[in-house]
Amino acid sequence: MNPRTGEIPDPGVRERAANLPDEPGVYLFRNSRGEILYVGKAKSLKRRVRTYLNESRDIKTRHLQSRIADLECFVTRSEAEALLLENNLIKQWTPKYNINLKDGKTYPVIKLTGEEYPRVYRTRRILFDGSRYFGPFPKVHQIDLYLNLIDRLFPLRKCRGPVKAKPQPCFYYHIGRCAGVCAGRVGRAEYGERVEKVRLLLSGRTDSLLRELRQKMHQAAEAMEYESAAALRDQIAAIEELSEEQKVVDFQDESRDYVGFWVEGSRVRLTVLQMRAGRLVGRDTFLLDNYSPSEDFLPVFLGQYYGGKETLPKTIYLPCSSGPQADAKAPAIEGFLRELTGSRMAVRVPKKGRHRRVIAMAEENARLTLERESGDRARGLETLRELLGLAAPPKRIEGFDIAHLEGKRTVASLVTFEDGRPHKGGYRHYHIRSLGERVDDFEAMREAVARRYTRLTNENRRLPDLILIDGGKGQVGAAVEMLRALEIDRIPVVGLAKKNEEVFLPGRSDPLVLPEASEGLRLLQAVRDEAHRFATTFHKRLRATDLATSMLEKVPGIGRKRSRRLLAAFGSIEGLLGARPDEVARVGGMGFGRAQELLEALRAAREAGTALEGGADTREPGP
Repeated sequence: MNPRTGEIPDPGVRERAANLPDEPGVYLFRNSRGEILYVGKAKSLKRRVRTYLNESRDIKTRHLQSRIADLECFVTRSEAEALLLENNLIKQWTPKYNINLKDGKTYPVIKLTGEEYPRVYRTRRILFDGSRYFGPFPKVHQIDLYLNLIDRLFPLRKCRGPVKAKPQPCFYYHIGRCAGVCAGRVGRAEYGERVEKVRLLLSGRTDSLLRELRQKMHQAAEAMEYESAAALRDQIAAIEELSEEQKVVDFQDESRDYVGFWVEGSRVRLTVLQMRAGRLVGRDTFLLDNYSPSEDFLPVFLGQYYGGKETLPKTIYLPCSSGPQADAKAPAIEGFLRELTGSRMAVRVPKKGRHRRVIAMAEENARLTLERESGDRARGLETLRELLGLAAPPKRIEGFDIAHLEGKRTVASLVTFEDGRPHKGGYRHYHIRSLGERVDDFEAMREAVARRYTRLTNENRRLPDLILIDGGKGQVGAAVEMLRALEIDRIPVVGLAKKNEEVFLPGRSDPLVLPEASEGLRLLQAVRDEAHRFATTFHKRLRATDLATSMLEKVPGIGRKRSRRLLAAFGSIEGLLGARPDEVARVGGMGFGRAQELLEALRAAREAGTALEGGADTREPGP
């Protein structure tokens, strides 16, 4: 669709939309390259898709419409089934124009990973990776009590990633805190029994576990194995003590979650209050930062929030403000969550009474959080205006950072913040070409700055109000030097060094040291940290791709071009190993037999302990 004329380039899209059935289902919009832009669900495919293709109502929808080149639909038997399919497709494809849910302040939970040999640790991030999550806990120290108890009673492995054979177990094994899987000290069946006991313990279902331990204790005593009996006795006492401590959290009875939200422009702040046994034990907050009024965001949020959780409430209370006919939507959401989690959770929309009052409290929390965030950003921008002597607060800030490994694969990152918030559309990566394998952060910064602002000036596009450099005096000087060469040195430049959080200004020998509580410093830190994260993540991905490509090229008949094609299609070596030989043959342009040989060679490499990860490891660190 041309943004000015409102015409979709492919008339076939409108034609297919006009012929869609008046039934529930899921629709996918693709761009001209076949990439999925947006996944949506509908009670009536015909009406919903036609609405999306008609006159747009907001900027986000207009941008989406301008890129639609193809349409695909799936008819479902019910609205609940459409919700489930939409949730699965969003998790699988993470389309650019779907709602982006960001973690806010969440209570930590305990994660039991979904790996072949699971690990257990605390985390605040819930990922859709087949893991199980346990919580919330009214007292955060209880998580440490549980993890220490698990380490003593049913120790699991500590190492991350796939299990690799080692001749000797690690230090944790020798102090009784690791299973020693890598050294073959425990078999798969025994390890599975440990995992099941951990699951029962974390679920609060300790009766059967205690019965089993008491039985083993009596058997050991009768066999005069007194040391074993004493160890089992201590295990029983520890579990009983922790169960008594945990009684204030009821994983089954009277467990309720209350969801509230507040909308401010394109941002939605959601708050979930968790009530267990009549007591408020947790509060989670999340931010949707690309909301448009045409979207029904609540089912998407509920799918992401409850999917993968092991401990679930009996009832979820939603606000009346969750859209027109909120009561009518409740059964569909209920069915969707039942299919997603395998648990029966009642969904209610109270209009008065004590449940409505708790929802009002959740909504007020969401509103105050949004207002506080907006106020902090405004004060931060004003502080920077005063600090730098600007005519107005720097509404658009661009930040740079450099990443490399001893000169190899040097890259630069550019991040953009608008009104104090990340603007992902303004993020860029740069492969630094001028250095070869030399280490020269100053020259790398010159190249990145030159490429960015040469393009902006040539295209007559908006320049930033402030440039932030991750580094000290030298990096700032390199950036200013290049801006002068481009004759745009009117843009203010500052540097922020990590060591002492000092602010460096051009032409000033001594750095500024701002108070830790300064909103201006916090804003600069947010830009600097985001630029650093973006650079290092990209660099790790490039290094992992190099490693995977190198491994593939060792297989006879698999060159660099074919290796890169396979990695682009399957994402990583592990993704490639999960594919069928016919899929590998089709993508790689090879025969079925050659594809089988490739997969067998990679499996042999994995069993031999060769690193196979073809992407950056973004999982939570182990204990």
